[in-house]
Amino acid sequence: MPKFAANLSMLFTEVDFLERFGAARSAGFEAVEFLFPYAYPAEQIAERLRRHGLTLALHNMPPGDWARGERGMACDPLRVDEFRAGVRLALDYAAVLGAARLHCMAGIAPPHATPQQARACFVDNLRYAADACLAQGVSVLIEPINHYDIPGYFLTRSAQAVAIIADCARANIGLQYDVYHMQRMEGELSNTIRAHLALIGHIQVADTPGRHEPGSGEINYRYLFALLDELGYAGWVGCEYLPRAGTLAGLGWRAALAPPQAAM
Repeated sequence: MPKFAANLSMLFTEVDFLERFGAARSAGFEAVEFLFPYAYPAEQIAERLRRHGLTLALHNMPPGDWARGERGMACDPLRVDEFRAGVRLALDYAAVLGAARLHCMAGIAPPHATPQQARACFVDNLRYAADACLAQGVSVLIEPINHYDIPGYFLTRSAQAVAIIADCARANIGLQYDVYHMQRMEGELSNTIRAHLALIGHIQVADTPGRHEPGSGEINYRYLFALLDELGYAGWVGCEYLPRAGTLAGLGWRAALAPPQAAM
């Protein structure tokens, strides 16, 4: 059975953010992830990680104004300076929190740039981020996101991400493969994971429809978890889903979808 990390931006929201670390540990998780740490001092979050013996799987670079609908800026030629300042801030947090992976959100395609200009900007910014992260031993991940949840998002397909990673020519840039997003965009889950396993630095899961618990919808997670074991995937699998009836009430999927010897 893969190693699961609780996404604290979506799970355990019954309690305040800083209390979610203890809740995740009590529920059997050994790692966590979250979207953004920047509303809290880094040392305050680091203390919660230490207190509860948790590993931080990853967090995101600053996305711009999230409340106004911004979802990253890495593909916007007019916001290069802002993006690069965000890389430095993310690295400051990563150094304190022990994060080895940072997700770089591509952003919504800007209306003032052609697709070619947006792509070139994204590649240049990824190279900058990768070079800045290298000294700290941090990987930069990019994640295709479905265009139903975020209309206009620049990066939407796994093949597109793989081609961009190749053009960046940096060994510490990888693929963040979100099963939910890719089921909605393209399917071919197991074949894509097999083909690009060497590039995949992190996996996230939710079912569809609804972005709820694994096993609640159309995706055959029992098969996919067994496949990850078969392929030897050793990274974390982030649980980035919306609980249907409370976090604890919905965690039965971990046992239900595990082989008998791996049941939690």
